[in-house]
Amino acid sequence: MKKQTIALHTPYVRPDAYGSLAVPVYNNVSFEFQDAQEMSDVFCNRVKAPDYARIANPTVTQFEQRVKALTSAAHVTACNSGMAAISTALLAVVSQGRNIVTSRHLFGNTLAFISGTLLRLGVKPRLRDLTDLEAVEAAIDEQTACVFLEIVTNPQLEVADLKAIAEIAHRKGVPVIADSTVIPFTETRLQALGVDVEVVSSTKYLSGGGTSLGGLIIDYATFPDINKRVKYDLLINLGVYMTPQTAYMQTLGLETLDVRYQQQAANALWLAKALKQEDGIASVNYIGLPDNPYYELSQRQFGPTAGAMLTIDLASRQACFEFLNKLRLVHRATNLFDSRTLAIHPASTIFGLFPERQLEQMDVRQTTIRLSVGLEAPEDILADIRQAIDN
Repeated sequence: MKKQTIALHTPYVRPDAYGSLAVPVYNNVSFEFQDAQEMSDVFCNRVKAPDYARIANPTVTQFEQRVKALTSAAHVTACNSGMAAISTALLAVVSQGRNIVTSRHLFGNTLAFISGTLLRLGVKPRLRDLTDLEAVEAAIDEQTACVFLEIVTNPQLEVADLKAIAEIAHRKGVPVIADSTVIPFTETRLQALGVDVEVVSSTKYLSGGGTSLGGLIIDYATFPDINKRVKYDLLINLGVYMTPQTAYMQTLGLETLDVRYQQQAANALWLAKALKQEDGIASVNYIGLPDNPYYELSQRQFGPTAGAMLTIDLASRQACFEFLNKLRLVHRATNLFDSRTLAIHPASTIFGLFPERQLEQMDVRQTTIRLSVGLEAPEDILADIRQAIDN
């Protein structure tokens, strides 16, 4: 079946008692067992059934099953935020004295987790230019726990060669964990490129309009110990499991993901081309533009679409603030891939607590506005951006 059909027709693990077509919300904590033996079998994983809603819930399981069907993953774990998915996946591979090979071009909280939280636990970050394959190879040693990267960095929009990095990492017995939030897993086949585990902020495209926080760990089982640690250690001990209410909302979002994404990606491409013609904009960065340095690599790795995030650069930080203040249709808000178009100045918000020198090292400029392109008519988005620049 095609992806849109799979998203709608993945069967339930157990049939609903009333034959509900929409996924039922199991808003409960406990589950009753027929006898003591069944209770023991479920708790000890001899029988697959929910035992306690902090660990397993039928609504969440159905959401995980649909993602599993769409990705052909061996295991999917739904978490209560994108950061929970990232931190859990990384904690599954690290231990004191080991290191993570990654980039300075990461989302601010992800970089803070790797360079701050994990560093305090004795895990060292090795920050390298992941577009430099020689630097990647030199950074990996016998203490490397994983290579971690974003498939398209936020907000720099850098794309690294996933297949080449995976070949280097696997030759040394190291897994590759990739944050694939910027282009949805319905568009990519990262397993074929050598990615072992995907982490996704399902808050973004999947929630279908900024309705709910969530995250996904999509594990292809090339390193089996990862899922064992996620399911039987971290999920139980850290309390990162997704709520049934969120799973319900994101299952609904998943059912319309493909049609929404195709429109948002088309809007972003149209808008990027139009903004390149605007005199008040110094530069436009979008990996779907043929003159973008990552265009060919992006097309080869992710297919014909390039996501719904782009950036523009204006004359100064002050010009960015004035632009944001004049917007009438586009919302001044964080988050990505809402149904509505959103704009933010990353240097003063997401990265606002980083010192200027570190911002320079991360290529986060004071002149950059990040746009998450929504489902509005692109002509209306352009008209609002024009008036904000011209006024």
